[in-house]
Amino acid sequence: MSLGRETGRRRSGDEPWGGVRPFSIKTKLGALVVISVLITTGLSMIAVHTKTELRFITVFSMIATLLITQFVAHSLTAPLDEMNAVARSISHGDYTRRVSEGRRDELGDLAVTINVMADELEAQDLQRKELVANVSHELRTPIAGLRAVLENIVDGVTEADPETMRTALRQTDRLGRLVETLLDLSRLDNGVVPLKARRFEVWPYLSGVLKEANMVASARAGIASGSGSHTRTDVHLHLDVSPPELTAHADPERIHQVVANLIDNAVKHSPPHGRVTVKARRGSRPESLELEVLDEGPGIPRSEWHRVFERFNRGQVTRPHGPGSDGGTGLGLAIARWAVDLHGGRIGVAESERGCRITVTLPGVAPASS
Repeated sequence: MSLGRETGRRRSGDEPWGGVRPFSIKTKLGALVVISVLITTGLSMIAVHTKTELRFITVFSMIATLLITQFVAHSLTAPLDEMNAVARSISHGDYTRRVSEGRRDELGDLAVTINVMADELEAQDLQRKELVANVSHELRTPIAGLRAVLENIVDGVTEADPETMRTALRQTDRLGRLVETLLDLSRLDNGVVPLKARRFEVWPYLSGVLKEANMVASARAGIASGSGSHTRTDVHLHLDVSPPELTAHADPERIHQVVANLIDNAVKHSPPHGRVTVKARRGSRPESLELEVLDEGPGIPRSEWHRVFERFNRGQVTRPHGPGSDGGTGLGLAIARWAVDLHGGRIGVAESERGCRITVTLPGVAPASS
């Protein structure tokens, strides 16, 4: 989630103060020399007119010059000491400290540069931690599905017929794709994550996603797991695609992440024997798509709408609804938002008479520029 953040600070390459530094270090050092000369000259003239001994004038001149030099030196070394302390903290992994800004000289520019660097390092460190959490969350589903299929075969519950093996193969394929995605996700630091967008038929694609969700839920119902994925088998999943021949242009693997996580979230908060509806409609642009996932749970308070897609946010519901549901990790909706953002789309909570309604808009094919 490049992630170099835009801040209100000046970048180090920007020309500050309209291209002119009124109090640059060169100006201060020049002023120091001029003032020292003026003091010495003035005291010498006073000595001539008052017939004061030259040795007293020399002493006074040296004291005044040293005091001014000490003042200027302190104004230059104090911020350098602070910058050194902040840089040392950053080198030890503490990205919270910042250098005081406000100086209108080269040291002020250096302070801004250090603070911007600290901001970007802090963001990258956070992104690395989120990446590990996201990958762990996403790998659980295909692993659990594959394990369930193989355990059923070993226990004799199902036979190793072609259909069962094709299901296992699909899970293996998806697991392989997710592992390959790690290489793509490593480019997040540079803000480059390739999208393998293509045209696909929406109804068979979403039907497969819902079928997989049901299969994983059934598998997890017999396996105690704290992975954050639901184990509900009493919730009915309904698919509504109109028109039936609807097509869209997007990255199917990313959209799988979006729909699967939205379904997972909706099922976990559904009442016993509730219903989760996945709707798909044509958008306003060519090959664009509008998705909607609606459940019959308690809904989300409007005051929480802006927070539901934050990472590790598990909402205000203290206990999930229905048997077999767990608390989740608070990553599913964050992953969905991340995948939608990669497409340049929009995701958000919408008004609903009952339950929670989350809408997703995917832009489709961008119009050709004239």
